[in-house]
Amino acid sequence: MEDELGIAALNRRRLLGTAGAAGALLAGGSLLAGCSGDDDDTDAAPNTTSGDGSDTTGGGGGDNETAVDLVQDDLPQIDWEMTTSWPAGLATLFGTEDNGVGAVGFAQLVGELSGGRFTIQAFQAGELAGALEVIDVLQSGAVPAGHTASYYYNGKSPAFAFGTAVPFGLTYRQQFSWLYYYRDDQGRSGLDMLREFYANEYNVINFPAGNTGCQMGGFFNREITSLDDLQGIVMRIPGLGGEIMTRLGVTTQNLAGGEIAQALQTNAIDAAEFVGPYDDNTLGLGEAGDFYYYPGWWEPGATLDVFVSLDAYNELPDEYKGILEIAAQLSYLRMMGYYDSIQPYALAEIEADGAELRAFPDDVMAAAQSEAETLLDELAAEDQNFATILEHWRPYRDAVQPWHGTAELSMLRAGAGE
Repeated sequence: MEDELGIAALNRRRLLGTAGAAGALLAGGSLLAGCSGDDDDTDAAPNTTSGDGSDTTGGGGGDNETAVDLVQDDLPQIDWEMTTSWPAGLATLFGTEDNGVGAVGFAQLVGELSGGRFTIQAFQAGELAGALEVIDVLQSGAVPAGHTASYYYNGKSPAFAFGTAVPFGLTYRQQFSWLYYYRDDQGRSGLDMLREFYANEYNVINFPAGNTGCQMGGFFNREITSLDDLQGIVMRIPGLGGEIMTRLGVTTQNLAGGEIAQALQTNAIDAAEFVGPYDDNTLGLGEAGDFYYYPGWWEPGATLDVFVSLDAYNELPDEYKGILEIAAQLSYLRMMGYYDSIQPYALAEIEADGAELRAFPDDVMAAAQSEAETLLDELAAEDQNFATILEHWRPYRDAVQPWHGTAELSMLRAGAGE
């Protein structure tokens, strides 16, 4: 499968974090393609970093001798359509022409890095495919690319959850680190493991291209003061978080973003989570829910992916494959920065409009965390793909979170006056 995926070539293009790559990207006209004279060496090791984290591509240190000008006459014109899971009104997820994030921002980056020779047009949910049908249309070959959240497809395999978020799992920084810098005993990163799973089972390849950060717990039409208050509530919540909520007594539904507000306003559901203050407000959820709960423990750092059909991907020139990698990594960081810049003000607006901010009660958090660990073990026993990834993901989580709790959490608490 490595030859089919071109993993060695892909990993030689994991350039974010090397000084040469940053310089090339900021210059706007070139890409460090890792072609240091032996680019056709398909036996190259899949890692771009050594065990101590040092760069082994030969492209770091600001040395631009390996930079390749992408605006060259012999590169073909390729025009793709990209379906998404988002309504166009969500400026953070779908994006706009001027904010540089989401599906539109990713497409713009691809066009810019290729000098306009590789273009992608993003379509809102429902235009090319349903919001929750992205993987299906890529498998059928109807569309070459899609922008979505992998956990929407947990019904196919729970292993999809690792691509987006796992309850009580990784923050956006930790997720990025696991995807690109974690290494197992075979030298595989988290992204390598996901790509092997997606390629073998679904004939697609993923490019992590955004993250929403730690999400909110959602709007509720009734106050939750204890675990007992969850009994009988009907809530929109997808993924593994939905399964855990079911075990806690909640009746769950998986609705696309554009359907949530009406369901909450008409009392078809009692509660709904989506992302966080900005997107929730954009969808009109604050107008329908009385209480706004936190944290969204089921999505502590939700990653969004660009998925590409392997058939379409394998037809691309190597330069365009490298552009997908770089555009996705920049999109990941840009989206998180954009969210952090707007969420505080969106939250203040929600509170000003009358919604009451509430923390989930301690007994709810304790019960949810216990059920989360039980669920992970059960899924590993049922699904070998899930088990393979969990074996490496869980020890990483258990190591990195105490570290962040030691320094950063104590600093943030002090800053908040706690």
